[in-house]
Amino acid sequence: MNATHGGPDAQGVARWDFSTNSNACGPCPSALAALQAADAGRYPDPAYTALRASLATFHAVDVERVVLAGSASEFIARFTAWVAREGGQRVWLPAMAYGDYAHAARAWGLQRVPDAAQADLAWLCEPSSPLGEPEPFAHSVAAKSPRVVLDLAYEPLRLSGRCSLGLEARESVWQLWSPNKALGLTGVRGAYAIAPAPAVSDARALDGLAPSWVLGAHGVAMLSAWVSPDAQAWLAHSRSQLSDWRVSLRERLADCGWIGLPSDANYFCAAPPRPLDDAALRAVGIKLRDTTSMGLPGHWRLGVLPPAAQDALHAALRQQEVAA
Repeated sequence: MNATHGGPDAQGVARWDFSTNSNACGPCPSALAALQAADAGRYPDPAYTALRASLATFHAVDVERVVLAGSASEFIARFTAWVAREGGQRVWLPAMAYGDYAHAARAWGLQRVPDAAQADLAWLCEPSSPLGEPEPFAHSVAAKSPRVVLDLAYEPLRLSGRCSLGLEARESVWQLWSPNKALGLTGVRGAYAIAPAPAVSDARALDGLAPSWVLGAHGVAMLSAWVSPDAQAWLAHSRSQLSDWRVSLRERLADCGWIGLPSDANYFCAAPPRPLDDAALRAVGIKLRDTTSMGLPGHWRLGVLPPAAQDALHAALRQQEVAA
């Protein structure tokens, strides 16, 4: 798989990494403490009894609806494989989306179709990536396709607006949660899905396709901490800080002639006034996310970072303007 992602690259970790959507206020202290206390010398409970119960309580659903995953990407691959095994042949994807949806579809021979009514599987993501906006076809897709997965990776980092699908509408779709971004712990893998209420047998089938110990001790610790009152309180406070930082980042980019697009999340896309020398930025420790591979050429996605990072970006962009 030749994937394009944000975050570290062959040059290592960028000092000012705007390419990732991880919570820049993180890592969450209580979640980090849980990771540090995790017992890596033993296997977790293979049934994940306590973890499943805590996630079910947090979402107020029956525990049978909880499907654990090694990561969101692992769930995307496994769910697509299950749909293909069940005879699915067609998939609907948003025009701009995370590349793993399409990669999994290609791996299992699913054909992309323009109408969700023709699809055996449909993917939604809100806030969307790369835009951080509502999916304009969310309601019609949820009504048309027999299997819809709503990727909620960025819902905990929503800074404005609300999800297109309300709580009642979400009950009819699969909900995919991967809280490592919200907790500022993207190096720790772990995710879970909430199956629609009538799909308990499908949830069991997906569990049956998972490898043994799909989550290690650290994934269990992170997901257990995620649902704690301390982590949720910290997350709520971080959203307030991120909202302020988002305003200042937009102002700095506008000062350099960039045109920013709307977003409800802790990231947004923007277009520079002239082609960007991203290699020069990377050389001074700054990394942005080119959104061409996500269906949005000519734009860059920027995660919201603290003022010191924004100052470094502003100075580097000004320097490129002078050089031009």
